[in-house]
Amino acid sequence: MEQKGGLKMSVKVIEKEEIKVVGLPWTGTYGEAKTLPSLFNKMEERLEEVACLTNEPVVIAPFHSRETEFTYYVTKPVQKIEDVPEGMVGFTIPRKNYVVTTHKGRLEEVENTYHQLFTWMKEYGYEQDHHALGLEIFKEEHKQQNVSGDLHFEIYLPVRSYKE
Repeated sequence: MEQKGGLKMSVKVIEKEEIKVVGLPWTGTYGEAKTLPSLFNKMEERLEEVACLTNEPVVIAPFHSRETEFTYYVTKPVQKIEDVPEGMVGFTIPRKNYVVTTHKGRLEEVENTYHQLFTWMKEYGYEQDHHALGLEIFKEEHKQQNVSGDLHFEIYLPVRSYKE
């Protein structure tokens, strides 16, 4: 479902404070991305293994995209990184400026939301910082919806320069 005549999505630019996270890593091709929902399930099953969890009701999925593949993490915010469970990683996402929008819809439509966000960035002169991680943030309040395949999550793309 392509939207014609300008972007109908709401985009804002924000500065996000540093976040410490612990979770499961995954690397694969874009075509293999449909296996990602199982990573969320695996993380949920292993949640009690993670030390120092914050009570923030979110799952943070940092990602780093490359031309042919990407690395995606399903993580939970923690107060400090210690005793990282086997097979998991812990790292700090530095304070950063992001362009932010919300994806609502099916998994197949996520790519379209990203394309619209890239178009918005180009139009308004924002350059993506390819050295920083992008984030997808899934709130607990949308969990049932997300599980049912009607996705609702925020996309944060890191930007190089901040414009007033």
